[in-house]
Amino acid sequence: MTRMPENSSQPLLAVTHLSKFFGRQLGCHDIGFTVSPGEVIGVVGESGSGKSTLLNCIAGRIKPSNGSVFFNSSAGMIDLCRSSEALVRKIIRTQTGYVTQNAAQGLKMHISAGGNIGEKLMAGGMRHYGQIRKMALAWLERVEIDPDRIDDMPATFSGGMQQRLQIAANLVNSPKIMLMDEPTSGLDVSVQARLIDVLRKLVSGLNLSMVLVTHDLAVARLLCHRLYVMKQGEMVESGLSDQILDDPRQPYTQLLVSSVLKP
Repeated sequence: MTRMPENSSQPLLAVTHLSKFFGRQLGCHDIGFTVSPGEVIGVVGESGSGKSTLLNCIAGRIKPSNGSVFFNSSAGMIDLCRSSEALVRKIIRTQTGYVTQNAAQGLKMHISAGGNIGEKLMAGGMRHYGQIRKMALAWLERVEIDPDRIDDMPATFSGGMQQRLQIAANLVNSPKIMLMDEPTSGLDVSVQARLIDVLRKLVSGLNLSMVLVTHDLAVARLLCHRLYVMKQGEMVESGLSDQILDDPRQPYTQLLVSSVLKP
């Protein structure tokens, strides 16, 4: 178990020299950044740029080839890449949330909306049925789903509602950070806008940190404090969101912005 040197301004998450190779194929290479409490980081780039590989390495879903992912846990800054599997599973399960692009993959479609939220509470040790249902109702309302639909199956929900349900199920145990893989992809513009509004309220109200992977620069502008631009597995530019989107320095970023964000 490796710890970072302690200091007075530790980030919540620190990725250092992270690389992943699939045989000879590069997933991501020598990536580094930090996330502070309450900060939303965006990782942007074209499909195949390595964004999701990076996110999955951070989330413990893929073992990186090199580098470290330090997480500020109750035991200090722990390197998740060099800690015991039991400790990593505990930290990932209790202190992080992971939202998939396809909400159906992040939900249990055979149990009710309330069951999806309640299952996370039970995994955290809660056993009182009345309390579980009360919290599930509160979280449905918080993500703007009618609480009367608590017993409905996720398959009866729209795509946007399924995504908001997945977010509620991830947040119910109060994680420190959310890892989100293209959460607005495939949604209509009006549905995207509602989801973004919900996310902004949650980030503000909960002081929630987030790493958001997206190819949608308009979404990144609305949600992210800082952006990291990826190309062919490497970071090519980083900075404040408005700085990157209004005055990109690298030719690749300039092309990316000009092709998507029209005046």
